[in-house]
Amino acid sequence: MKRVVAIDGPSGAGKSTISRMLADRLGFQFLDTGALYRALGMYLDRKGISHLDSDEVLSSGIGDVKIELSGEKIFLEGQDVSGLIRTPAAGHLASVFSARRPVREYLFSLQRNAAIKDDIVAEGRDMTTVVFPDAWAKFFLDASVEERARRRYQQLLEKGMNITMDQALSDIRDRDQRDSNRDIAPLKKAEDSILIDSTDISISEVVEEMLKKLPA
Repeated sequence: MKRVVAIDGPSGAGKSTISRMLADRLGFQFLDTGALYRALGMYLDRKGISHLDSDEVLSSGIGDVKIELSGEKIFLEGQDVSGLIRTPAAGHLASVFSARRPVREYLFSLQRNAAIKDDIVAEGRDMTTVVFPDAWAKFFLDASVEERARRRYQQLLEKGMNITMDQALSDIRDRDQRDSNRDIAPLKKAEDSILIDSTDISISEVVEEMLKKLPA
């Protein structure tokens, strides 16, 4: 396995943007695990499968689904769904389905395989604790609930979506609750992860701080 920079943290902490920038600075590949969960959640929803269905139904539904990452694009059964998965609805599907064992087991090998040939920066909820516990470098990126909600609100407004600040704050709190309290791979800081709070510092400052703390 090549070098892996694993970054965990709650929704709205800036993981995706920061991970992309860090990967670019290092010359590593960026692994957008959130996109994988969103795509698989969308696939199961399209098939009429609920996150409340049994493991057997979920496993059967997943079957031999084909999900591929190509640079910044993600393909589901050959369809470019890069834009379709960036909605609040797709985010909700990713959050609820990610708590289910068949979903995590299917995506585990897909994520691990990404580091076989390339140095990668991988961001998610369980990169440092489950998927890459022996990563070359580990970070836990956090920010206040209010700041994360503000970022989420601004992000969705820029995409032309109709949302209020109260809705964004409620969504962030709901996702925090689900991510931290699920039975399988709950969101938590690994003991050997470096905590970085991005509430009052810029994205560029976060990246610089990470670069300073990477292994020599």
